[in-house]
Amino acid sequence: MNGSNRAGHGSGRMAELYNTRLLRLAASIPCTMRLDAPDATATLHSPLCGSRITVEIALNGDRVAGYGQEVRACLVGQAAASILGSLIVGLTVAEFRRGHALFRTMLRDRTPPPAGLWHPLEALAPVADVPVRHRSALLPFDAVEAALARVAGLDGCNDPPSLFRSSEGCS
Repeated sequence: MNGSNRAGHGSGRMAELYNTRLLRLAASIPCTMRLDAPDATATLHSPLCGSRITVEIALNGDRVAGYGQEVRACLVGQAAASILGSLIVGLTVAEFRRGHALFRTMLRDRTPPPAGLWHPLEALAPVADVPVRHRSALLPFDAVEAALARVAGLDGCNDPPSLFRSSEGCS
């Protein structure tokens, strides 16, 4: 047995995952400047792949008025950060959370990519077939959730529950 399909690591799946479209997204991550006066900052780290993302968010009421991100991640995390960065400014918190939930469901349940605003997540559809990469794809979204928790006065360390570790203010 050659083991080429163990744990979703078959060469065909990986070749489909690491495609030109994701490379283009990773090469053009928007919102990479830090904000002058963010309402909250959160840094999450994925021990599995070593990815780290810091996000800064500024809100005007319940709408995202500003967003900055520093991305030190694998290709999947970079592509997800690129898509999120291109969409998040101007969204309400509820719209962001809906997109986050749709993306999580798309990966976990292998549902079709969402239509409308969140359709760009379709580029990450191949990640659904490689479960060990789901957390990498969700890292930017989970970091925004942690920042939103801080805006709401929560510590952000335990929300959302995951294996990610926050490196700011959490033990």
